[in-house]
Amino acid sequence: MSPADWLVLLGLAGTAVFAINGALTAIQAARLDIVGVITLGTITAIGGGVLRDILLGVHPPEGLADWRFLVVALAASALVFVVHKPLARLVRWVTVFDAAGLGLFSITGTLAALHAGASPLLAIILGATTAVGGGTFRDLLTSRVPLILTSDLYAIPALLGAFGTWAIWALNWQQPLAYLLAGAACFGLRMVGVKFKLHAPRVQT
Repeated sequence: MSPADWLVLLGLAGTAVFAINGALTAIQAARLDIVGVITLGTITAIGGGVLRDILLGVHPPEGLADWRFLVVALAASALVFVVHKPLARLVRWVTVFDAAGLGLFSITGTLAALHAGASPLLAIILGATTAVGGGTFRDLLTSRVPLILTSDLYAIPALLGAFGTWAIWALNWQQPLAYLLAGAACFGLRMVGVKFKLHAPRVQT
């Protein structure tokens, strides 16, 4: 499998897990109908990548131009709607799928920016933006304060995953497993933050 192929595969995996997360949120938190579930799942899945490509000047954005991303997002969202009853008992999986998407998109977002010629700093920022963008759209559409603005560790894990991805790329260790380790670091930090209720520094009042 070529590097381009596995990068697409990672992107599709991230799209699927974020679509599942968005659809579960639509059912559990917002109690939306089938249109709302599929819409929110799809926006959560491709929103961050679309935002990244717009900022990079890539038109049309990959998430809209490549039919595979839309199909995966729509199919995963629809599947959640059909089997939502057993999934509804697993509330914690909403966070797990969100953390998984965060890790996968921190990789693909950073690499997409690097391949587009972005500087290291911009690539890291856009990698994190790809990771948190879909979840931010999800929260705004369900009238919740976006996780990126709350005290939970959310943006910091995304930045860690993006930085790790850039470091691996800069060191020319461009192997799928190496990049997955960067994504795993993002996922792990996010889940540790959830488990122990850790948060970024904030003003003490």
